[in-house]
Amino acid sequence: MSEPVHCTIEDGVATVTLANPPLNLVTLGLTARLDALLDELAADSKARVLVLTGTGERAFCAGSDISEFSDLTEPGVVLEKKLNKENQAYSKVDDFPKPTIAAVRGLAFGGGLELAVCCDIIVVEENVRLALPEIKLGVFPGSGGTVRVTRRIGEGRAKEMMFTGEPIDAQTALAWGLVNRVVPKGEALAAAQALARQLAERPNRALQACKRAVDMSFDMSEDEAIQETLALSEEVFTTEDCKEGVRAFFAKEAPRFTHK
Repeated sequence: MSEPVHCTIEDGVATVTLANPPLNLVTLGLTARLDALLDELAADSKARVLVLTGTGERAFCAGSDISEFSDLTEPGVVLEKKLNKENQAYSKVDDFPKPTIAAVRGLAFGGGLELAVCCDIIVVEENVRLALPEIKLGVFPGSGGTVRVTRRIGEGRAKEMMFTGEPIDAQTALAWGLVNRVVPKGEALAAAQALARQLAERPNRALQACKRAVDMSFDMSEDEAIQETLALSEEVFTTEDCKEGVRAFFAKEAPRFTHK
């Protein structure tokens, strides 16, 4: 059996593809493979930016494989067998030290949308539909969606999505701030990879420090977060990339960063 998650690395961009067609459903096996792969890529200096996508045209990921649910309804079972492991893997995407971009086509439903919102930037095609339909199964989003979607779009809109379970379209998602960019059908992956290559040419340590600084704004008080960013600023000001950036500015040249 082929791996449910594939990865290629080119020009500093690691493209991770969910490969469980036709809908790239989240299974226990897919979760385990994604979890292990994220550890490898976090430590791989050749991977400076991560793009997450799904195989085929129908879906980025249509959520969990409901055929696995019948074994999960006894008390204590769903956490041990599914949700603890799923949240661990999804949190590794959210906490990935390098920039991450989701390239979404077709559907991103349930756990698929919960996975997409773990990424820093989301690029969707103009015909996509996005939903958190778990309420229709008698449950609710259990892999971080209640937190990460709410942080992106606010309490009222998040509750509407989760209470009704109904999908929204790409333009609504863009207006709400759920996604960053809408591109023509068939172009999400190319657009995400082009953006990823652009980021891969940026100073790597400064990008990672910037990501950490932004994330801190959700995890601590304003004063604490600002104090922590000062330490990050001191770190990046001492890098060779900072020296190169200043040199190139005065020389009116494109900087040649080390990417270390």
